[in-house]
Amino acid sequence: MRQIATEIEINAPAVKVWALLTDFEKYPEWNPFIISVEGEIKEGMKFKAILQQPGSGPMSFRPKCLKLERNMEFRWLGHLFVPGLFDGEHIFLLTDMNNTHTRFIQKENFSGLLVPVLWKQLNTKTRKGFELMNEKIKELAEAE
Repeated sequence: MRQIATEIEINAPAVKVWALLTDFEKYPEWNPFIISVEGEIKEGMKFKAILQQPGSGPMSFRPKCLKLERNMEFRWLGHLFVPGLFDGEHIFLLTDMNNTHTRFIQKENFSGLLVPVLWKQLNTKTRKGFELMNEKIKELAEAE
């Protein structure tokens, strides 16, 4: 297993950051990495997501929501074709600091046969996608 982890401190309360993170209909307007999320987002349910790494075309998949805890955590598990080939557990964590600041963590645990083959791309393009999304959500949360 390999992991990419990024974090950013946002000068806004977690409730505001959570509202942006979970307003999936507006993702096409602002999100440079996760360009679309469709379907009912509930624990145990599958939904459709479209990701676009910097410099790459869009990639569609149907992850399963593992956890959705208001103002704290959103987690999903996605697979490429079949489980065990290339699996990604994507995690968003929000830590409310004094009701005025939020630590926003975005990370993903990768496992499966293709991870060693794809690691260089994941550790560059995917990491950059996380960072771009983190910066944009910070910008939006601090502007409102």
